[in-house]
Amino acid sequence: MSRIDYSVWDHIEVSDDEDDTHPNIDTPSLFRWRHQARVERMEDYHKKGDDISKALNESRRKLAEAQKKVQELSASSTDDAKAELSKAQAEEKKQKKEERDIDKKLAEHNREEKKMPWNVDTLSKEGFSKSVVNVLPDATEETEEEKETKHKTFVEKNEKQIKHFGMMRRWDDSQKYLFDNSHLVCEETANYLVIMCIDLEVEEKHSLMEQVAHQTIVMQFILELAKSLKVDPRGCFRQFFAKIKTADQQYQEAFNDELESFKERVRGRAKIRIEKAMKEYEEEERKKRMGPGGLDPVEVYESLPAEMQKCFDDKDIQMLQEAISKMDPTEAKVQMKRCIESGLWVPNSKTDDGDEKEEDPTYEEVKQELEETKKE
Repeated sequence: MSRIDYSVWDHIEVSDDEDDTHPNIDTPSLFRWRHQARVERMEDYHKKGDDISKALNESRRKLAEAQKKVQELSASSTDDAKAELSKAQAEEKKQKKEERDIDKKLAEHNREEKKMPWNVDTLSKEGFSKSVVNVLPDATEETEEEKETKHKTFVEKNEKQIKHFGMMRRWDDSQKYLFDNSHLVCEETANYLVIMCIDLEVEEKHSLMEQVAHQTIVMQFILELAKSLKVDPRGCFRQFFAKIKTADQQYQEAFNDELESFKERVRGRAKIRIEKAMKEYEEEERKKRMGPGGLDPVEVYESLPAEMQKCFDDKDIQMLQEAISKMDPTEAKVQMKRCIESGLWVPNSKTDDGDEKEEDPTYEEVKQELEETKKE
């Protein structure tokens, strides 16, 4: 059987008690006046909080710009840059102080809310439901292995739905889909969408990447909102859509800025992945063509004198022997040794007529040295 929690009423404002009013006063009207006054006070309080939050976001934006400028000037060695560096550092210091001050002001503002007495408005307003005030307890830190297992299990079960959400375009469609599939409002979905974006960019599907990137930031904003409110993200995604659809300019600008930054990061990660894949491919190809002595024939060929390169291009043995005879003996021995170890010059190979090639004296000397080295 359910019961009333009477301890709640200890926090309700006594100003709503009708017994305190004079008998000649219209009590219902007084209640409406008091209610309106409370609503206005609450609106003023929330407006003040919004203004502080906006100021904090603006301060952080300016700080990021100042820090970026300091980094750029620090990397430059010009006289003008050195002259500007001290000014930029002073501006960075100023912005850091301003951010700390505003952050402190916001913390004080939030503490005021906890001290506010409960009243009929805060107890009965929409959103004071299980889904919104379901405050999350401090979760124990998951290990990397646990996170990986959780992510893998979630994706295996919901991959099709996540991809469907990632391809959506309209706010209303996204909100309805999350309403019908609220289990998708979580870190695992956001992480999968990030990977999906990078995969699409690697595949050069740029338009699709930008579409999924938009949905990724939608999910990130919902998760950040839940974190700031300390509630389950499934209970606050409506608030995000309500705010973004009302065309709150600063909120929309923050969303767009984050979206553009994210797309740039995706392009950067995709570029790194492509470069890594190319290096791996080139390394595999290099290993395949390695000569008997462990040298790469391409690298050896590119390091040869132009005259020797021409000999290999024309496959002219006589020309090669003449080129070697004109070289310093020591240098000739070094180059021939590298040619043999890379496979550019094959010992005891036959001519097209089936006869043994007449080897150059320098080659014979190098060949003898190699054989002696193997015996040792």
